[in-house]
Amino acid sequence: MESNLNKVALITGGSRGIGASIVRRLAKDGIAVAFTYANSSKRAEELVNEIQRSGGTAFAIHANAENVNATKEAVEKTIEEFGRINILINNAGIFEQKMYDQFTVEEFDRMVAVNVRSVFEGVQAAAPQMSEGDRIITIGSVNADVTGFPGLSLYAMTKAAVAGMTRGLARDLSPKGITVNNIQPGPVDTDMNPADGSNAVLLKEIIAIGRYGKATEIADLVAFLASEQAGYITGASIDINGGFMI
Repeated sequence: MESNLNKVALITGGSRGIGASIVRRLAKDGIAVAFTYANSSKRAEELVNEIQRSGGTAFAIHANAENVNATKEAVEKTIEEFGRINILINNAGIFEQKMYDQFTVEEFDRMVAVNVRSVFEGVQAAAPQMSEGDRIITIGSVNADVTGFPGLSLYAMTKAAVAGMTRGLARDLSPKGITVNNIQPGPVDTDMNPADGSNAVLLKEIIAIGRYGKATEIADLVAFLASEQAGYITGASIDINGGFMI
């Protein structure tokens, strides 16, 4: 806890699901948290109030990662509010499943913008303000390596791109002592992909431990990678998927 005093994190897409669990966990660990939201203004306000009632520090930023410079501006607002940024969590992402020949160019560009470009944009803005021991963590997907179902070509491409970007950025930022890692969750129980949803029975059959992951389990791994104990891990894509399709 002591080592987290005065640390600041920005979590993109932090008002719901995995992002909100990361916000809660890092705030619990004594880190001041800023997070972005695109549409869920009520949820964002409620999350800020929840963190503050628990004695933590939180700041919500309206930003749509689809828009050019939105993530860059969120980094700038975080620094304006807290004076620094030590941890960048690239969590904002979108998912759409349909066959390759059904995607429009606009849909292609949107998914790449949110899932790939915004990650790079955030790193470009944050890394120059960071120093030794600081952390960059992206929430990717198990679909970077396996799909298992039709209609995932575009989404899988964006998550594979994030994994490759992580390796390159880890090398680029190693002289500054900044680690860069990618977390690849399998199916996680959120309101967007509930454990009792229409695909749940089929998905559970191909997960070795037979259940969806919990958003708090993803947040726990984020907290570890953000800690001093993870200083020798960089450029890694770490699966947390319950044995998905093994």
